[in-house]
Amino acid sequence: MRACYALLLLLFSQTIFAQACIIESVDRQVNVKICQQNRSIPEHLFKSGFCQPQLKGQKTTVTFVEQCPIGAYGVCRNAQTAGVPYQQDIHYYGIASDAQYLKPACERQSKGVWMSY
Repeated sequence: MRACYALLLLLFSQTIFAQACIIESVDRQVNVKICQQNRSIPEHLFKSGFCQPQLKGQKTTVTFVEQCPIGAYGVCRNAQTAGVPYQQDIHYYGIASDAQYLKPACERQSKGVWMSY
């Protein structure tokens, strides 16, 4: 019976963090689209800080969704921001050759695990 409660608690705790944000940025030459899937960030922090990029000179839109859409060419799993203990998965869409720069940044700076699709 305890195992049943533990399983229900685990399933419930995963739905608490079932949130993501799609960030699209446009400047004169480049269109960028990423999706941040929350893993352990408190909801209010995720919405007010992690999903509110400040990109000077670029028009940015943020759309909140339950989970990131399929079609990413790569994902940085369990990514962390320096000095913050929370984790998220960052899905990258667009130009797959950008993975050559994103993979090392994922692994070194974000302490994440890069997965290509």
